[in-house]
This record gives sequence, C-alpha cells and structure tokens, in this order.
Amino acid sequence: MQKTSPVYTTENGCQDCYKCVRHCPVKAIRIIGGKASVIPEACVSCGECVKVCPAHAKKIRSDLARLKDMLSSGAKVYASIAPSFTGYFKGVKIEQLAAALVRAGFAGASETAHGAESVSAHIARLLAQTSSPLVISSACPAAVDMIRKYLPKFAPFISPLPSPVRAHCRQLKERFGDDSKVVFFGPCAAKKTEADSYSNELSLALIFPALERLLEEKNISLNETLEPSLGFAEEGRFYSVEGGMNDTLRDGSDSVRYISVSGLDNLRRLFHGIDPATISEKMSGRKIFVEVLACPGGCINGPAMPSDGSSLETIIQTDRASPIRTSAERCFSHCGVSSYPASPVIEEEPDEQLMRSALARVGKSSKNDELNCGACGYSTCREFAKALLAGKAEEEMCHTWLKRNFEKTSNALIRYIPAGVVIVDNKGAIRECNRIFAELADAVEEFDALGNLEGLNVESFLPEFADLFAGAVKHGSEIVKYRQQWRSRIINLSVFPIARGEFAGAVVQDVTQNEGRREEIAAKAREVIRKNVYTVQQVARLFGEHIAETEVMLNEIAGAYESHNKGVRLRESDNGNYLNG
Repeated sequence: MQKTSPVYTTENGCQDCYKCVRHCPVKAIRIIGGKASVIPEACVSCGECVKVCPAHAKKIRSDLARLKDMLSSGAKVYASIAPSFTGYFKGVKIEQLAAALVRAGFAGASETAHGAESVSAHIARLLAQTSSPLVISSACPAAVDMIRKYLPKFAPFISPLPSPVRAHCRQLKERFGDDSKVVFFGPCAAKKTEADSYSNELSLALIFPALERLLEEKNISLNETLEPSLGFAEEGRFYSVEGGMNDTLRDGSDSVRYISVSGLDNLRRLFHGIDPATISEKMSGRKIFVEVLACPGGCINGPAMPSDGSSLETIIQTDRASPIRTSAERCFSHCGVSSYPASPVIEEEPDEQLMRSALARVGKSSKNDELNCGACGYSTCREFAKALLAGKAEEEMCHTWLKRNFEKTSNALIRYIPAGVVIVDNKGAIRECNRIFAELADAVEEFDALGNLEGLNVESFLPEFADLFAGAVKHGSEIVKYRQQWRSRIINLSVFPIARGEFAGAVVQDVTQNEGRREEIAAKAREVIRKNVYTVQQVARLFGEHIAETEVMLNEIAGAYESHNKGVRLRESDNGNYLNG
C-alpha cells in the first residue's frame, strides 16, 4: 500500500509472520513473496494490524510534514483533541495540552467531546421521532465503513448524522470562520479516512504520537495551562469508552433499548443471521440503538494508544472529568446531515471445481484434510483457498502443507544421504534416523519392523558418545570426532545442535574400509621405504669398498713413485751436478 493511504506496510520490515492476516477482521491483506501489504479498497482503517504487527512494519500515515506546512502558512489552525488523550498523556489536563498547542503555532485548541455532545443531542431527537426499529451510531468511521463494505444490508440504519469530530469542525468554523482549518489529534487511523473524504471540514487527522513528536521537536513542555477556545466539555468526554455514547442518551424512556458493541468481529457477529426486514416485526414497536466502535473497549484502546491506554485507571480518570448526565437536554445548532450508502466489497465466488483445485494446491484432497486450524489467518481452509484464487494468499501460508513439505524434504534427505543420520531429543531418545544408521547399529530388524527406531535411547547404540549429544543439546556446540572405534567399525562422527536445549543430530560415517585401505597403502609405502633404504645401504657399502680399494691402490702407487724419485736424486748428487736436498 502507498503511504497516501491511512494504513500501509513498510515491506523491508515485514517478517512474513502473517499475524496481520490472522487479526484483520476484513482480511484486507495481500501476501506476495511472503510480504504483507494492505488492500486500500478493502481496508476500513481500523488499525488492528498496526497494533499486532511484531515487527512494527504496519504504519499509520504521519501527516506531520503537512501539519508543519499548514502552521507555517499563516492560516488559522485549530486543534480538536480526542477525549482519549487521558490514556496517552498520563496526568495531563486539557488546559496543559491547549497551552502547548498554542505555543506550537495553533490559533486555539478545543475538545472533540463538544462535537460528541452535539451529536448525542441530535441522536436523542432522532430516536424520539424515527419509526426505524434500528439505529446505528455513526460516531466511529471504521465501524461505519465496516457496515457499508461488509454488512451493506444494515447501511440504511446508520444514523444520518456526522461523527463527533466533523460536528466539532463545523462548530469551530461557525465560530472562527470558514477559512479556519481544523486538525484532529487522537488514537485513530480511520479519522484520516474522514480527513481525506471531508477535507472541507477536517483538514488533517494526526495520531497522539505525532503530536508528542511535534512538541518534542519544538521543545514545548506540558507544564503551562490555557483554557481551551471553546471552554470545557463534560459528558462527551466519556465517548472514548465503550458505552460512553449510550450514557449521554439515556433519558428514562422505555421505548429505546441501548446496546453497545466494540470490536469489528463482534459487530459482524451481532448482525449475523438476521434479515433487517424482519427487525421491525420482532421489536413490536420498540427501538434498538446500537453504539458501534471498531476498537475493543472503545477509543481508549485505539491503534495509537499505549498498551495500558484502556486500563481501569484511564477509565477512572476519564470518569472524573465527565459527569454522568444526558445530552438530550442540550441545545445545539444543527450539526448537519450525512449519508452512508452501502458500498459493498465485491468478491467473486469461485465455482467448486476451482475451489477443489486451490485446495489441492495445499494438499487438501478431501474433507478430512481440511483442518480449519486458522494458522494461515483464515477461519476455514475454503476461505484460504478462495484467497489463493483471488491472489491474496500463498501456499506457504498453510502451515500443515508447509510442515508436510518440510517433513517430506527432510525425510528424503535423511533417507538418501550416504551416511548414518540420527536425531535425538534432550532426554537422549531417538526421534528420527535412517536405515544406514540402523545398519551401523546392527538394528536393521527393529528398523524394518517399526519403520524407525523412535523412542529408543541413543546410548544403547552409541554408549561411548552419548555425552556428546547431551553437550550439543545443552551448550549448542558442534563436536566432530575422526577415526573413532565403534563396535567393530571405525567411524567419523559429527554431533550438532538442532534446537538448543531441545534436539541434537549426528552424522555417522563408516570409514572402516577407508582405514583398511589406508593401512594397506601405508604398509606398501613402508615396504618401498625399506627396499629403498636397503638399496641405499648396499650402494653405500659397495661404494665404500670401492673407495677403500682405490685408496690402497693409490697409496701403493704413490709410495712406489716416491721411492723411485729418491734414488734418482741421490745418484745425481754423487756426480756433483746437484746439491743434496
């Protein structure tokens, strides 16, 4: 989804957990390549996906930059503050928020609860005058869109009045001029839909975290006080709590039954299985007013609220500032009329043959295969198959199919790997092994009879190495042993962790033949070395003898030669021709 939509996904942050699909009440999520994106035309901007996304990849559009441009433009900008602020800004009074907003550049600040009181006053008159047996509140834009898109038969029963924030916008423009701009601050993503649709009334809608960021950037504290531009609201402040609107409508009349429902799944259940045309007959002249809110517990549990925003402490704080009284007696100028025509999301119903083919893609060929586990995010396998055909889902979302494929792949790898493979748990019990391991362990008969050695203790087969498995499970370290003696074999053993503290695996390779071949080669090498040494020794001996004989011969020749020369020199000296020496 583009960032122009109220709710969108940052794809780089998506961790393909499908949690948003499981929690989206209207399944307005498309999965492509394992990444989730919001489908704008199907979304009702309830923000449930924002609340549940563990990777925080689902975002509510900021609009803070647009607000800064608006404030710097010189326009008269007024703030409408949702009553749920007590759950976000703990211990902060409306006067302090108003003062902070004025310092931030707003012309003034007021409470959305003023608009709520106006809407309640007009609803009270409508209930007294209408002949309709059923009236549904229009206060929550996400709930209204839910009815228009997914419960269209009940759209004619939505009250023809604006939401409290739009009523408040009209009050502010009536007082400060049509050129004034109104910016809403609250916990709601769906208010952005209203701002997009009714920009002539509501210029912008921002969530409380954006307001907090604005004040931080401008270094504005919440210590100062300033009375809001339209004074203080009263009973309308309790609108943020489920049943709060009904509390403002009760006037002692016994002709209207007031009920409240929060959470879109509960809203769907409320209207399930009843024909709107039969309600009048069933009510016998009485009327039902239904206060509907998208967020369970009310706006204090909105998508931009902290986890403790709907705590009893928040409700108590809201109650302290909101007197118990009816709005029916209040006099307001008319807050306007709005219509909410049905705008159903059309989803084609595939024929049975297509459904069967889609189910077969995830290994569901019979009714017994349809587990309806809901892990994919859809309540039934057939709903998931329908999403597959619509291009909203992928086969990998089916956990049972994914598990079977994984098991088939892992089993095939274990079965055909040319080595013994065994997997044990943290108690040393075998969970999986292949036939080669059984052959090495001399347990082929047991393996063939049972199909595995599951449940048997690995110590029965590898007693010398059982501690290695315990160490791999406990410490998460891999241990490799080469040329180890195991029974009558020589093995290479690699023990590795699969899930620390849970499982460890081992690959056992029989290298007995390799070692025998190695010894054979070593023996031959030793024989060659021996022969080489013997040859060298023989050569050395013969060479030594030859050298000795040569030395004797040469000495004899040298001695004879020296004797001959000495005799010659003496004879020459006797003749007197040479001196002696």
